Amino acid sequence: MSTIFSGIQPSGSLTIGNYLGALRRFPKLQDDYNCYFCIVDEHAITVPQDRLKLRNQIRSLAALYLAVGIDPKKSTLFIQSEVPAHTQMAWILQCVAYVGELERMTQYKDKSAGKDGVSAGLLTYPPLMAADILLYSTNVVPVGEDQKQHIELTRNLAERFNNKYNDILTVPEPHIPEQGARIMSLQEPTSKMSKSDENQKATIYILDEPKQIEKKIKSAVTDSEGVVEYDKENKPGITNLLNIYSGFSGESVEEITQKYEGKGYGEFKQDLAHVVIDGLEPIQKRYYELYESEKLDTILDEGSDHASFVANKMLKKAKKAMGLGRVHLKR
Repeated sequence: MSTIFSGIQPSGSLTIGNYLGALRRFPKLQDDYNCYFCIVDEHAITVPQDRLKLRNQIRSLAALYLAVGIDPKKSTLFIQSEVPAHTQMAWILQCVAYVGELERMTQYKDKSAGKDGVSAGLLTYPPLMAADILLYSTNVVPVGEDQKQHIELTRNLAERFNNKYNDILTVPEPHIPEQGARIMSLQEPTSKMSKSDENQKATIYILDEPKQIEKKIKSAVTDSEGVVEYDKENKPGITNLLNIYSGFSGESVEEITQKYEGKGYGEFKQDLAHVVIDGLEPIQKRYYELYESEKLDTILDEGSDHASFVANKMLKKAKKAMGLGRVHLKR
């Protein structure tokens, strides 16, 4: 089977946008691909983090991966910092990368803009991401449009290494899933829903309690017409809510608009809250069972052991190709 690698940063609570756009797709990949799902905590520290909060978020994300349906018997789930080969391979790839191409990365330019000083890690983030992918002979990387540039750099680094040293690295292909509806902010429906939004009413988190979800949906920005219809340009608020309804219920937007023809926003929002709450309930129940369990630690231990075994074999090949290490004299 072809290999897939996917990593998520534990840098905040995940939203229903993260769930509908990525997480819920992952379990379907397990039967067709050799899957590695990684909590990329070393990427998270390219910007300042609260150490206690970060540790909790790492464990929380691991539990969420499993709660949405990742099966540790079919996939490898592990924490990046528990597999030292990632940073060792990243150094090798930093020595293959050029400063100019790293400075041209859109995310580096965005995150460093207007800052008096930025960490070197923010600049060398892409070679670490490349290491994550290349260590596992990854064929396919599911990413959003915003990460496509990083995958292109990963491909360039793999090809440059292969041409200069030895043809050992698999050149991966990006897989940009068919764009489902993008989930937008509940308060600014022309902007994407973000886990880092300072306005707590703008975002529904996967682990929000039912009352929180209901309150946020009731206060979601719509318009004064009171007509439930899909119109991205003129009715972005209600269009966003229709996309959320469709994502959780499986009904088409057309079916939903017909159902609420002649009905007001109050009834629609009330029903939407129940649809989201019911959709998240089994995930939340499983999450809380796992978060405090020793089973989660066992799964992560086994995942890091397996990932280390695979990654170390590739790292050894890469070191040998570059001439690192000593020559053993034959006796």
